[in-house]
Amino acid sequence: MEFTTGARLVVRITPADVGKRVSVRRLTGADDGAEKFTDTVGVLTSWDDGVVLVTRRTGETVRIAESTLVAGKVVPAAPARRRGPAASFRELTRVAARAWQPVEREALGEWELRASGGFTRRANSVLPLGEPGMPLDEALGHVRSWYGRRDLPAYIQTATGAEGTQELLCAELESRGWLREVTAETRIGALAPLADGPRGADPASAAHVRLERGVDEAWLRRYQRFEEPGPHVLRVLGGGPSVWFASVDGDDGVPAAIGRCVIDGRWAGFMAVEVDPARRRQGLASTVMRALAGRALDEGASAAWLQVESDNDAARALYDGMGFTTHHLYHHFRAA
Repeated sequence: MEFTTGARLVVRITPADVGKRVSVRRLTGADDGAEKFTDTVGVLTSWDDGVVLVTRRTGETVRIAESTLVAGKVVPAAPARRRGPAASFRELTRVAARAWQPVEREALGEWELRASGGFTRRANSVLPLGEPGMPLDEALGHVRSWYGRRDLPAYIQTATGAEGTQELLCAELESRGWLREVTAETRIGALAPLADGPRGADPASAAHVRLERGVDEAWLRRYQRFEEPGPHVLRVLGGGPSVWFASVDGDDGVPAAIGRCVIDGRWAGFMAVEVDPARRRQGLASTVMRALAGRALDEGASAAWLQVESDNDAARALYDGMGFTTHHLYHHFRAA
């Protein structure tokens, strides 16, 4: 990263640039008499009392002493990735929200409070896509009370790493003691190659995948992401514009693999892809997704999205091979 073309290093940012994407260099020590520097790129989220905060696309906030800054400048937003379909953060977030609908919701300005009996953080967290219509501390108090009345922890879902994401809100939550518990990637890709499958894939394999509009007891036994499959679980799983469930027959009446797809206009979202541990590395996850992608193409979709936790290396490698690229990251902050 270069800050200069023969000229001296200059700090060209000020506290007035809070909210902008910046690149900064700071002095971090010396080695054998030579000065050592560290570069950081992200959104400038705070500049108070001699401390600069920069939030990276991963959601990590870097604290920098103002006195150590040797260079800094405002830089353009991260370039859009061109391997997949074009999408804005707001469009993709709204599509994802429609694919995993809560049992209960309430508006707080442009925030949406969501609850579903504790089944998944996504269905039991605040989705903030604007301002709450009141001072932040007042809004956070309302959030705590709303979830407290439902005997649920208070979570807020935020995003980083794309144009229009919420690095400022992440920094505000961290400064108030909210804890970032989970980080996941929202990935996108073209749908047609997913339906075609990898080179050499057996085109008949997807025919062995059963596609249904609803879930049965066998599908739920493979899913196992809940203590009891109560009505709230079934409502979340069944909600969405056009929902399909896939399964591959397995032993003892439990599917060897399952998946869920929600088709919403040009988008097809994939989730709940699970494989019997004894049947992994047999291509079953790819086969399930290929069958669901084919159905989505039949309904007019052209783009695919999915979400995967950042520490799930096996799933991330699988989706890398399918051509999915990271659009942005999202995080769940929990009230301390």
